[in-house]
Formats: sequence, C-alpha cells, structure tokens
Amino acid sequence: MALTKNERRLRIKNRIRKVVSGTEARPRLAVYRSNKEIYAQIVDDVTGNTISSASSRDKDISSAKATKTEVAKLVGKALAEKALKAGVETISFDRGGYLYHGRVKSLAEGAREAGLKF
Repeated sequence: MALTKNERRLRIKNRIRKVVSGTEARPRLAVYRSNKEIYAQIVDDVTGNTISSASSRDKDISSAKATKTEVAKLVGKALAEKALKAGVETISFDRGGYLYHGRVKSLAEGAREAGLKF
C-alpha cells in the first residue's frame, strides 16, 4: 500500500537521524516546515538542550512582507546571529525529511551567509 506524503517524510527523517546528531561541539540545526510557517532550532542532542531557535512567527520576521522563500532566508540569518552570540560556529544540518530545495535550501543559505559553517 502506498505511503502518504507525511509517512514518507517521517521515514526519510528517521533515516537521516540515524546519522546526524548534535553534540556540544557541533550541534544540529533542525528544520520544520509547515504550509505557512518555517521553524528552525539548534539542538545539542547529548544534553537535550535547545541552544537557539527562530521561526517565521517571530515579530521582526513576520512583519516583513515577502515570499515564503525570502522569509525562510531571514529565519536562517536570524538563527545564525543568535547561534553566533551563543558561541556556536559549526553545525550539522538536519533537513527533517524535507527535500533540500525551496524554503529549506533558502534557510540553509541564509544561515551560511550570516556566518554558520555546515
């Protein structure tokens, strides 16, 4: 029987999470994309702490009149700035089972431009 889109994404996500995990030296940038919004957080999986987070619902980002792809880039930049303040420079990228294009790619590019190293 065919899988739904969400079941397929969750299988891919689990396959990615077997390999990608965040440590204190190299935390994981986790992405969640809904139809309207995009959320990202930097996580240390060893201790279970979220180091920093950003989303398209933040006041400064949600006030920007832009396309969803442009907003995702702003989220990536905001997250990178918060992470650099917290002392994080290198991360491992967890795309959350989403294909690496569109909003997910835009978020990653925004984070790279602001100074994070993948």
